[in-house]
Amino acid sequence: MSNPIAIEANNLGRVYKIRNNRQEKFKELTALINVNLTVQKGELFGLLGPNGAGKTTLIKILTTLLSPSSGFATVAGFDVQKFPEEVRKRINMVSGGETSGYGLLTVRENLWMFAQFYGIESAEANKRIKILTEIVGLSDRLSTKSSDLSTGLRQKMNIVRGFLTDPEVLFLDEPTLGLDVEASRDVREFINRWMHDDENRTLLLTTHYMAEADELCDRVAIINQGKVLACDSPANLKKILQKDAIFHISLNAPYGISVDKFENIPGVKNCVLTQKPDEVFLDLILEDESILPEVISETGRQLLRLNRLEKKEPSLEDVFIKLVGQRIDEGENVND
Repeated sequence: MSNPIAIEANNLGRVYKIRNNRQEKFKELTALINVNLTVQKGELFGLLGPNGAGKTTLIKILTTLLSPSSGFATVAGFDVQKFPEEVRKRINMVSGGETSGYGLLTVRENLWMFAQFYGIESAEANKRIKILTEIVGLSDRLSTKSSDLSTGLRQKMNIVRGFLTDPEVLFLDEPTLGLDVEASRDVREFINRWMHDDENRTLLLTTHYMAEADELCDRVAIINQGKVLACDSPANLKKILQKDAIFHISLNAPYGISVDKFENIPGVKNCVLTQKPDEVFLDLILEDESILPEVISETGRQLLRLNRLEKKEPSLEDVFIKLVGQRIDEGENVND
């Protein structure tokens, strides 16, 4: 018997109407198109997509901040449109890079205030604040005004705020954005610990970091241009590419580089260029290794100098590139 459903989106759609300043008519912008998702209770579910894919719009609908244009969604068993108050009692949300709380209040005071919004008794609130700030390494800053915190420490306070209410369903939108490597690791460990402590907890995570999604998530949905392109466990998604040959090539391009000529080679499924000041990188997905000699020949025709060539095992990022046609950080913020 499967677990009860914690989150469900059924043919969910959202169209924004944008006023044209020069005309009376509105321009329509479609952010979500017939999105269908089911997240089981106890699941750590990842949502991946470039900027503008519709992730933020979807989360706003699921957290009752925005109404869908079509379809419906339920969270913790309640329709988000019909019973928004019931949903809000059972959820919490943290967005990376947000500035929450009051700058004149200390970390302890801000967290205590948020606890009161949810009706948590003072003694219990103080107990949770002590435990959670110790876990994320913020206990020595409890008496510091939040306005005096660094970006990373302020984000840690926001993360504590999200977990403080012990919600049934927690939404984390880019939680490690702006954190250094060590702080990001602390947050990931904390997320794992929180989920493992109670099998009834559910967490929906959006992230730009593929390794983070691969490490944390039970299942991942890849979304682009408002549509869900794939949804499965990271391991199963990688199997999509098991028959392909994946190569990472480092080049010097003193006379420039024509990516189109690589893309037009028969058998090249995807070709993504990353440019740095002194080096360019090509990430290629080929039908099989027999295509590689023609790729190497093309580097010679373009007078490119080959620095390194590395064959890779399929990664979640490779799956994303295959499905979306770009890296996760290459989109423009249009639909979100």
